[in-house]
Amino acid sequence: MLTTRPRGTNDLLPEELDKWHYVESILHQVAALYGYQEIRTPIFEHTELFQRGVGENTDIVEKEMYTFLDRGERLLTLRPEATASTVRAFLEHKLYAGSLPVKLYYIGPMFRYDRPQAGRYRQFHQFGVEVFGAQDPSLDAEVIAMAMDIYQRLGLRNLVVELNSVGCPSCRKAHRQVLHEYLKEQLSGLCPTCQGRFERNPLRILDCKNERCQGLVANAPTIDAMLCEECRHHFQLVQEYLQELQVTYTLNPKLVRGLDYYTKTAFEIVAQGIGAQSSIGGGGRYDHLIEEIGGPSLPGIGYAMGIERIILTLEEQGIEFPHTAKSQVFIATLGDTAHKKGAKIAQDLRKAGLVVEQDYLGKGLKAQLKAANRLQVQTAVIIGEEELAKGEAVVRKMLEGSQEVVSLNELVPYLVKENKGGKQDE
Repeated sequence: MLTTRPRGTNDLLPEELDKWHYVESILHQVAALYGYQEIRTPIFEHTELFQRGVGENTDIVEKEMYTFLDRGERLLTLRPEATASTVRAFLEHKLYAGSLPVKLYYIGPMFRYDRPQAGRYRQFHQFGVEVFGAQDPSLDAEVIAMAMDIYQRLGLRNLVVELNSVGCPSCRKAHRQVLHEYLKEQLSGLCPTCQGRFERNPLRILDCKNERCQGLVANAPTIDAMLCEECRHHFQLVQEYLQELQVTYTLNPKLVRGLDYYTKTAFEIVAQGIGAQSSIGGGGRYDHLIEEIGGPSLPGIGYAMGIERIILTLEEQGIEFPHTAKSQVFIATLGDTAHKKGAKIAQDLRKAGLVVEQDYLGKGLKAQLKAANRLQVQTAVIIGEEELAKGEAVVRKMLEGSQEVVSLNELVPYLVKENKGGKQDE
């Protein structure tokens, strides 16, 4: 057990992390373009935050949270999502006292006890954005457009935005009544999970992935027919702004998302053709969450996307990741005195911006040059006792197979110039 990671977790090895760094660089870049600032919240919070924020009747709170008592007998939970944590930080630090809206983004690990499968883990990583303090439907459209912008910059294809309005508490109350009446007749045929949802949260039954349940609710009344005038108008404007921003979408009246705090706009982004786990991101508006957690009455909207799911989708679609920088220079030395000189040259080159490796195992010259080949370096520098006595080094251009002798005094500026100031070829 000591050499096996816990089920549902992953080790991210260097080669895999190259992909993560590339994806994260795009996330940071796009967040800045849209005016978002990064926030980092604790990995664990008081359990009540998620009970009140996410919803006590959600699967997340009922089945999936990692909750524990600390040594002070406080009930804490590893964060299963970051919206509630970001709202808590927004309130605790009184960010609402400044100019509105406040636009924040986060990247980090989340934790849910779930059945591990492709792209879904018990420790997973999310990028998400939250905007506090604006009701404008153009913001809803911009948030969706931003998510699509990220995916398109990464090169993802065959994406569909599924869009719905889940209304306000008044709309949902009316919808719940008619839905409840309809589901009464179907109750015995529903899966055990949906039977449990019948009294507590019947809206979630529409989102069940069980094929039998899907068949039984195929003709269930959806909330789009129950929207109040304000919610209907808001949803119409969101669609008009999406059309203005040239974001195509599909209306899905059964889309409800898995969290209780959503109001009005809800959306998911689906990658077609990658299997059952096709949803790669989503979010929506939550105009009462800030007040529910104990703050002023301020609206909010946001989304989250799983980084594991993004990388899996990129791989499924055969999209190549950019090559990361390899070592540019390898210092091959023979003898203790030459090795000391090589260490100094390597450090000077790194300070000048080059990526440098050298031998640490006392190998012969032939083995060192083989190591340089494996690292795909552009240049090998060879220094032995004879070269050291002459104040010279042999510089071998590995791709060309040519070499020349360079004075040790001129070696660093020569290599910097040859390697374009530390920048790799694209």
